[in-house]
Amino acid sequence: MLSISNLSYFIGGRPLYENANLHIKPKDKIGLVGQNGTGKSTLLKIINGDYQATTGEVQKAKDCTIGFLNQDLLSYQSDESILNVALAAFKETLALQDEIDKVLKQMETDYSEEIINRLANLQERFEANEGYTIKSKAEEVLEGIGFKSSDLEKPLRTFSGGWRMRVMLAKLLLEKPSLLMLDEPTNHLDLPSIQWVENYMKNYEGAVIVVSHDQTFLDNCISSTVEVANHTLTLYPGNYSFYKEEKKLRMELQQNAYENQQQMIKQTEKFIERFRAKATKSNQVQSRIKALDRMERVHEVVNDEVSVNFKFKFSKPSGRDVVVLDHISKAYGDNVILKNTSARIERGDKIALIGANGKGKSTLLRIIDGSEKGVTGRTEGYNVIKAFFAQHQLEALTLDNEILQELSQAGSSKSEMELRGVLGCFLFSNEEVFKKIKVLSGGEKSRVALAKTLISEANFLLLDEPTNHLDFQSVNILIQALQQYEGTFVTVSHDRHFIKGVANKIWYIEDYQIKEYPGTYEEYEFWRSQQVDVKQVPVTEKVEKKITPPIQKSTTEVQQAKRELKKLEEQLEKVEKEIESLDLLKSETEEKMADSALYEDEAKAQKIQEGYQRIQNSLAEANAKWEELVDKISSIQELAG
Repeated sequence: MLSISNLSYFIGGRPLYENANLHIKPKDKIGLVGQNGTGKSTLLKIINGDYQATTGEVQKAKDCTIGFLNQDLLSYQSDESILNVALAAFKETLALQDEIDKVLKQMETDYSEEIINRLANLQERFEANEGYTIKSKAEEVLEGIGFKSSDLEKPLRTFSGGWRMRVMLAKLLLEKPSLLMLDEPTNHLDLPSIQWVENYMKNYEGAVIVVSHDQTFLDNCISSTVEVANHTLTLYPGNYSFYKEEKKLRMELQQNAYENQQQMIKQTEKFIERFRAKATKSNQVQSRIKALDRMERVHEVVNDEVSVNFKFKFSKPSGRDVVVLDHISKAYGDNVILKNTSARIERGDKIALIGANGKGKSTLLRIIDGSEKGVTGRTEGYNVIKAFFAQHQLEALTLDNEILQELSQAGSSKSEMELRGVLGCFLFSNEEVFKKIKVLSGGEKSRVALAKTLISEANFLLLDEPTNHLDFQSVNILIQALQQYEGTFVTVSHDRHFIKGVANKIWYIEDYQIKEYPGTYEEYEFWRSQQVDVKQVPVTEKVEKKITPPIQKSTTEVQQAKRELKKLEEQLEKVEKEIESLDLLKSETEEKMADSALYEDEAKAQKIQEGYQRIQNSLAEANAKWEELVDKISSIQELAG
């Protein structure tokens, strides 16, 4: 259907592709993957004819039609209703409808047999094109990707860029081109819409090429994967998960071949060096020199999978209750978001807040944060230190700052070396840390903003769509970082791979209530798909069991509680100082143990190691005592009033 032969494309003398080849057959479902900047979107534009290849060619069959969804469509505007914009996919059918309308108008004064035959012919063609169903088809697709029935007659210009992009996606799906090319289609979709598009793609009659950083979406949509790397295109005959496993295997084989070849090259070079001056060996020496010159070198494998060891540091852990929402409500005029609903976030909760756009996820996140106005019933626990990440924070970065400078101003006590370590985890290494914020891409800015959030020493994180603009590698780094995070967090996300990797509870909003599934996303998905009548304890019930009505307290009880509270806080301060001293002592001992000279004196080394073990035991006891005191303080604060 379409073939790419010996394609080369240069940007300012830098090769993006060199002699790349790809053959696309009808009904192929291809995922185009690779690191940012390797040329995935450029390849789609070359196929579409927007860019011209430097050398090579793109050949397509005469009957091959191409539909291309790209980020440039964000700026498209029209005064037409979104239903009419989507219906523009049926150009021929709409043209027939116009002809039928004209003929019907003409028949008001002309009843000739010629006119009647023409109308019959037009209606026959209109019916063959399924003209009577195009409106219902357009409505089905628009509603499938998230529009309400009441939205369909609204002008396209009244919607935001992301929603306009959805309309253009609907139009393309209705056009049904031979080759459908989608560049990051999930960027502007919520989870139910992503799942709807997945199901649509599975049954799509034409070929599809999709660029996406949503790993689960790719797994569910594609049957083959094409990797863009090293200026070429490499085909893997399976979905994204297959690609990862197969690539790992190929890399192992390549690395083995590289090591074997290097060993052979060294042996050959030794032979040449040893016998170069001997006349009797000159023919053999020359033969080996020519063999080395002709040899096709195997490249050493560069592994782009990054494992991170992110050391989080809290100044203080939070109390058992982080945030309690007690019978809260929120509405914007007639638009009700939450109605008399309750929820509880406890220390160690890793909550993913999921669901369709417009249900109030970001609003709920702001309510949890305490920044949403006009909401009562929110109580924040003891020693809660928050950090909030949202996409608008990318704009809050100081454009003239260097990356390292931006992190150093984030209020962290980390040294420059520690900050460099953090930036290394987020793929900024060596001189890259001195890049100005203003020259960074959207994905790079996201990584900087996330790094700032994670070094804030907060024990409670609020993350609103943290994987937006991140590539596969960056998403996996964030997953690893949050898996090592010992605090509490709530994240809003539509990225199922990310949610599966980090969440131990799932929240969603249904009937204006906060609902909780007390398990992982995979368990939640299974529960939803099976429609099993599993008893789910609503968050409201659990909170109501724990939250008792206010008790009328006597003055004596209040005074006793305040005295007890003061006593506990004094004990807590004493324990905190003890922990601080033990932490310092532990660090000093670790420095001694890192000195190799210590182990020359076995007895001294043994003594220091025993002392180190005693420090660790004391530290564990002190931390346990700290948590016990914090829980007591949290419970007595209500009584002290």
